[in-house]
Amino acid sequence: MAKNPQTPPARRASDRGRYGRLSRERVLATALELVDREGLSALSMRRLGAELGVEAMALYRYAEGKDALLDGLVEAMHLELHARLDADRPAADEPDADEPDADDKSADGTGAAEAAATRADDTDADDWRAGLHRFARTLYDVCLDHPHAVPLLTTRLLAVPMARRPLPVLRSHERVLALLEKAGLEESTTAAAFEAVLGWLLGYVSVELRPMVDNPDEPDPAFRLGLHRLPSQELPTLRRLALAVAERGGPEGLATGLDALLDRFTKPASPSP
Repeated sequence: MAKNPQTPPARRASDRGRYGRLSRERVLATALELVDREGLSALSMRRLGAELGVEAMALYRYAEGKDALLDGLVEAMHLELHARLDADRPAADEPDADEPDADDKSADGTGAAEAAATRADDTDADDWRAGLHRFARTLYDVCLDHPHAVPLLTTRLLAVPMARRPLPVLRSHERVLALLEKAGLEESTTAAAFEAVLGWLLGYVSVELRPMVDNPDEPDPAFRLGLHRLPSQELPTLRRLALAVAERGGPEGLATGLDALLDRFTKPASPSP
Protein backbone atom coordinates (compact mmCIF):
# COMPACT_ATOMS: atom_id res chain seq x y z
CA MET A 1 0.00 0.00 0.00
CA ALA A 2 1.37 3.44 -0.91
CA LYS A 3 2.45 5.67 1.93
CA ASN A 4 0.34 8.69 2.72
CA PRO A 5 2.40 11.68 1.57
CA GLN A 6 0.99 13.60 4.50
CA THR A 7 2.43 11.17 7.06
CA PRO A 8 5.44 12.78 8.81
CA PRO A 9 8.71 10.80 8.99
CA ALA A 10 9.24 8.67 12.09
CA ARG A 11 10.88 10.60 14.93
CA ARG A 12 14.44 9.58 15.77
CA ALA A 13 15.98 9.89 19.18
CA SER A 14 18.31 12.86 18.91
CA ASP A 15 21.35 13.30 21.12
CA ARG A 16 21.14 17.07 20.96
CA GLY A 17 19.87 18.18 24.38
CA ARG A 18 18.81 21.53 25.68
CA TYR A 19 22.46 22.42 26.29
CA GLY A 20 23.82 21.17 22.96
CA ARG A 21 25.06 17.82 21.66
CA LEU A 22 25.68 15.12 24.21
CA SER A 23 28.93 13.41 25.02
CA ARG A 24 29.70 10.49 27.30
CA GLU A 25 31.37 12.86 29.74
CA ARG A 26 28.27 15.06 29.93
CA VAL A 27 25.95 12.10 30.34
CA LEU A 28 27.99 10.64 33.20
CA ALA A 29 28.52 14.00 34.89
CA THR A 30 24.80 14.74 34.77
CA ALA A 31 24.00 11.26 36.11
CA LEU A 32 26.38 11.82 39.02
CA GLU A 33 24.84 15.22 39.74
CA LEU A 34 21.38 13.64 39.80
CA VAL A 35 22.51 10.92 42.22
CA ASP A 36 24.22 13.52 44.40
CA ARG A 37 20.95 15.44 44.69
CA GLU A 38 18.39 12.67 44.97
CA GLY A 39 20.16 9.36 45.52
CA LEU A 40 20.60 6.23 43.42
CA SER A 41 16.90 5.41 43.43
CA ALA A 42 16.22 8.52 41.32
CA LEU A 43 18.50 7.38 38.50
CA SER A 44 16.86 5.96 35.39
CA MET A 45 17.32 6.40 31.67
CA ARG A 46 14.06 8.30 31.44
CA ARG A 47 14.91 10.64 34.32
CA LEU A 48 18.44 11.22 33.06
CA GLY A 49 17.10 11.96 29.60
CA ALA A 50 14.75 14.54 31.11
CA GLU A 51 17.68 16.15 32.93
CA LEU A 52 19.60 16.42 29.65
CA GLY A 53 16.59 17.42 27.55
CA VAL A 54 16.66 14.34 25.30
CA GLU A 55 14.64 11.17 24.90
CA ALA A 56 15.79 8.21 26.97
CA MET A 57 16.61 6.26 23.80
CA ALA A 58 19.26 8.84 22.89
CA LEU A 59 21.27 7.78 25.95
CA TYR A 60 21.77 4.17 24.87
CA ARG A 61 24.60 5.13 22.56
CA TYR A 62 26.50 6.29 25.68
CA ALA A 63 25.35 3.59 28.13
CA GLU A 64 23.83 0.30 27.00
CA GLY A 65 21.54 0.05 29.99
CA LYS A 66 21.16 0.64 33.71
CA ASP A 67 24.15 -1.52 34.65
CA ALA A 68 26.35 0.32 32.17
CA LEU A 69 25.10 3.59 33.61
CA LEU A 70 26.03 2.45 37.12
CA ASP A 71 29.48 1.47 35.88
CA GLY A 72 29.64 4.92 34.32
CA LEU A 73 29.07 6.52 37.71
CA VAL A 74 32.01 4.54 39.10
CA GLU A 75 34.02 5.65 36.08
CA ALA A 76 33.09 9.29 36.72
CA MET A 77 34.20 9.08 40.35
CA HIS A 78 37.54 7.56 39.40
CA LEU A 79 38.01 10.20 36.69
CA GLU A 80 37.50 12.84 39.37
CA LEU A 81 39.97 11.01 41.60
CA HIS A 82 42.64 11.04 38.89
CA ALA A 83 41.97 14.66 38.00
CA ARG A 84 42.53 15.71 41.61
CA LEU A 85 45.64 13.57 41.96
CA ASP A 86 47.12 14.88 38.72
CA ALA A 87 46.32 18.47 39.67
CA ASP A 88 48.26 18.01 42.92
CA ARG A 89 51.09 16.02 41.35
CA PRO A 90 54.48 16.94 42.88
CA ALA A 91 56.84 18.91 40.65
CA ALA A 92 59.18 15.92 40.50
CA ASP A 93 56.48 14.03 38.65
CA GLU A 94 56.33 16.50 35.76
CA PRO A 95 57.41 14.88 32.47
CA ASP A 96 60.96 15.52 31.30
CA ALA A 97 61.60 17.63 28.25
CA ASP A 98 62.44 14.56 26.17
CA GLU A 99 59.21 12.79 27.11
CA PRO A 100 56.20 12.94 24.75
CA ASP A 101 53.98 15.99 24.99
CA ALA A 102 50.71 15.61 26.90
CA ASP A 103 48.81 15.99 23.62
CA ASP A 104 50.77 13.23 21.85
CA LYS A 105 48.78 10.08 21.31
CA SER A 106 49.94 6.51 21.65
CA ALA A 107 48.91 3.76 19.27
CA ASP A 108 45.69 3.21 21.17
CA GLY A 109 44.85 6.91 21.21
CA THR A 110 45.83 7.46 24.82
CA GLY A 111 47.43 10.80 25.65
CA ALA A 112 50.92 10.79 27.17
CA ALA A 113 49.67 12.63 30.28
CA GLU A 114 46.90 10.07 30.80
CA ALA A 115 49.30 7.18 30.34
CA ALA A 116 51.77 8.74 32.76
CA ALA A 117 49.02 9.06 35.36
CA THR A 118 48.84 5.27 35.61
CA ARG A 119 52.37 5.26 37.01
CA ALA A 120 53.15 5.87 40.67
CA ASP A 121 52.66 9.39 41.98
CA ASP A 122 56.10 9.87 43.54
CA THR A 123 59.35 9.36 41.67
CA ASP A 124 61.44 8.92 44.81
CA ALA A 125 61.22 5.29 45.93
CA ASP A 126 61.19 6.44 49.57
CA ASP A 127 57.96 8.36 48.94
CA TRP A 128 55.80 5.38 48.06
CA ARG A 129 54.05 5.57 51.44
CA ALA A 130 53.35 9.29 51.00
CA GLY A 131 51.93 8.53 47.57
CA LEU A 132 49.57 5.92 49.02
CA HIS A 133 48.44 8.35 51.71
CA ARG A 134 47.76 10.96 49.03
CA PHE A 135 45.76 8.45 47.00
CA ALA A 136 43.78 7.37 50.08
CA ARG A 137 42.98 10.91 51.21
CA THR A 138 41.94 11.99 47.72
CA LEU A 139 39.66 8.98 47.34
CA TYR A 140 38.20 9.76 50.76
CA ASP A 141 37.46 13.34 49.70
CA VAL A 142 35.85 12.25 46.42
CA CYS A 143 33.64 9.81 48.30
CA LEU A 144 32.53 12.45 50.80
CA ASP A 145 31.58 14.68 47.87
CA HIS A 146 29.46 11.90 46.31
CA PRO A 147 28.16 9.84 49.26
CA HIS A 148 25.12 8.43 47.47
CA ALA A 149 27.31 6.88 44.77
CA VAL A 150 29.85 5.34 47.15
CA PRO A 151 28.08 1.94 47.45
CA LEU A 152 28.69 1.44 43.73
CA LEU A 153 32.45 1.40 44.31
CA THR A 154 31.95 -1.91 46.11
CA THR A 155 28.87 -3.42 44.45
CA ARG A 156 30.15 -2.91 40.89
CA LEU A 157 33.53 -4.31 41.95
CA LEU A 158 31.67 -7.47 42.94
CA ALA A 159 29.64 -7.57 39.74
CA VAL A 160 32.18 -6.75 37.02
CA PRO A 161 35.27 -8.85 36.18
CA MET A 162 38.55 -6.96 36.32
CA ALA A 163 39.16 -6.87 32.55
CA ARG A 164 35.71 -5.36 31.95
CA ARG A 165 35.98 -2.56 34.50
CA PRO A 166 36.21 1.02 33.20
CA LEU A 167 39.74 2.12 32.35
CA PRO A 168 39.82 4.84 35.08
CA VAL A 169 39.10 2.13 37.67
CA LEU A 170 41.97 0.02 36.34
CA ARG A 171 44.21 3.09 36.40
CA SER A 172 43.46 3.37 40.12
CA HIS A 173 44.53 -0.25 40.56
CA GLU A 174 47.68 0.49 38.58
CA ARG A 175 48.53 3.52 40.71
CA VAL A 176 48.28 1.60 43.97
CA LEU A 177 50.18 -1.44 42.68
CA ALA A 178 52.98 0.72 41.28
CA LEU A 179 53.37 2.53 44.59
CA LEU A 180 53.45 -0.74 46.53
CA GLU A 181 56.11 -2.12 44.19
CA LYS A 182 58.36 0.77 45.21
CA ALA A 183 58.37 -0.63 48.74
CA GLY A 184 60.51 -3.50 47.43
CA LEU A 185 57.95 -6.19 48.21
CA GLU A 186 57.82 -9.54 46.49
CA GLU A 187 55.08 -9.94 43.89
CA SER A 188 52.91 -12.11 46.12
CA THR A 189 53.26 -9.66 49.01
CA THR A 190 52.52 -6.71 46.70
CA ALA A 191 49.32 -8.42 45.55
CA ALA A 192 48.29 -9.19 49.14
CA ALA A 193 49.02 -5.62 50.23
CA PHE A 194 47.04 -4.27 47.27
CA GLU A 195 43.97 -6.26 48.26
CA ALA A 196 44.35 -5.18 51.88
CA VAL A 197 44.71 -1.49 50.96
CA LEU A 198 41.72 -1.66 48.63
CA GLY A 199 39.63 -3.37 51.31
CA TRP A 200 40.68 -0.84 53.96
CA LEU A 201 39.89 2.21 51.83
CA LEU A 202 36.48 1.01 50.65
CA GLY A 203 35.58 -0.37 54.05
CA TYR A 204 36.64 2.74 55.94
CA VAL A 205 34.69 5.07 53.67
CA SER A 206 31.60 2.85 53.86
CA VAL A 207 31.71 2.88 57.66
CA GLU A 208 32.28 6.64 57.72
CA LEU A 209 29.20 7.26 55.57
CA ARG A 210 26.83 4.79 57.22
CA PRO A 211 23.70 6.46 58.60
CA MET A 212 23.67 6.61 62.40
CA VAL A 213 21.26 9.41 63.33
CA ASP A 214 17.69 8.27 63.96
CA ASN A 215 16.17 11.67 64.79
CA PRO A 216 18.20 14.71 63.66
CA ASP A 217 15.89 17.07 65.57
CA GLU A 218 16.55 15.40 68.92
CA PRO A 219 19.11 17.37 71.02
CA ASP A 220 19.91 14.51 73.40
CA PRO A 221 22.71 12.39 71.84
CA ALA A 222 21.25 9.06 72.98
CA PHE A 223 17.77 9.82 71.70
CA ARG A 224 19.28 11.36 68.57
CA LEU A 225 20.78 7.95 67.76
CA GLY A 226 17.58 6.18 68.78
CA LEU A 227 19.26 4.11 71.49
CA HIS A 228 15.94 3.73 73.26
CA ARG A 229 14.96 1.42 70.40
CA LEU A 230 17.75 -1.05 71.21
CA PRO A 231 16.92 -3.78 73.77
CA SER A 232 19.30 -3.18 76.65
CA GLN A 233 19.41 -6.79 77.83
CA GLU A 234 20.27 -8.17 74.39
CA LEU A 235 22.62 -5.39 73.27
CA PRO A 236 24.29 -4.00 76.40
CA THR A 237 27.72 -3.43 74.86
CA LEU A 238 26.37 -1.80 71.72
CA ARG A 239 24.19 0.55 73.73
CA ARG A 240 27.07 1.47 76.02
CA LEU A 241 29.50 2.18 73.18
CA ALA A 242 27.05 3.51 70.59
CA LEU A 243 27.98 7.17 71.01
CA ALA A 244 31.66 6.37 70.47
CA VAL A 245 30.88 4.07 67.54
CA ALA A 246 28.84 6.84 65.90
CA GLU A 247 31.82 9.20 65.83
CA ARG A 248 33.61 9.49 62.50
CA GLY A 249 37.29 8.72 62.42
CA GLY A 250 37.91 11.30 59.70
CA PRO A 251 41.12 11.57 57.67
CA GLU A 252 43.20 10.91 60.77
CA GLY A 253 41.62 7.50 61.31
CA LEU A 254 42.07 6.68 57.65
CA ALA A 255 45.78 7.53 57.79
CA THR A 256 46.39 5.71 61.07
CA GLY A 257 44.78 2.53 59.80
CA LEU A 258 46.63 2.72 56.49
CA ASP A 259 49.98 3.06 58.24
CA ALA A 260 49.23 0.11 60.50
CA LEU A 261 48.28 -1.97 57.49
CA LEU A 262 51.39 -0.99 55.51
CA ASP A 263 53.61 -1.72 58.51
CA ARG A 264 52.16 -5.23 58.58
CA PHE A 265 53.52 -5.88 55.08
CA THR A 266 56.78 -3.92 55.14
CA LYS A 267 58.26 -4.28 58.62
CA PRO A 268 59.89 -7.56 59.68
CA ALA A 269 57.90 -9.62 62.13
CA SER A 270 59.02 -9.44 65.75
CA PRO A 271 60.81 -12.59 66.91
CA SER A 272 58.75 -14.94 69.01
CA PRO A 273 59.55 -14.81 72.75
